Amino acid sequence: MANPYAGEVALTIDGRRHVLKLTLGALAELEAGLGEETLVALIGRFESGGFASRDVLALIVAGLRGGGWQGEAKDLMQSEIKGGAMEAAKVAAQLLVRAFGPVGVSDDDPV
Repeated sequence: MANPYAGEVALTIDGRRHVLKLTLGALAELEAGLGEETLVALIGRFESGGFASRDVLALIVAGLRGGGWQGEAKDLMQSEIKGGAMEAAKVAAQLLVRAFGPVGVSDDDPV
């Protein structure tokens, strides 16, 4: 089970449950993957609802990598995410909240 107090979020990909987490290393990879954009800008896009699918994919990949996954973004191109794009966006937002939000955020808290 994902531990929200440790910043973890669960996502089922191709029928397999993964635990995602934005570790410092995963955040560094995320920054590098976004090029010149900052994490503050990314958070702002999610808060305003102006995020792109590439933002969601970058966060999912970073979270998976933080959870120990060894794959790359291209490995997810044909993958089925339980709950579809909306679930992926929700998980991406939860990762940001758990990494940068107040301590004690749970699955029941709105994102």
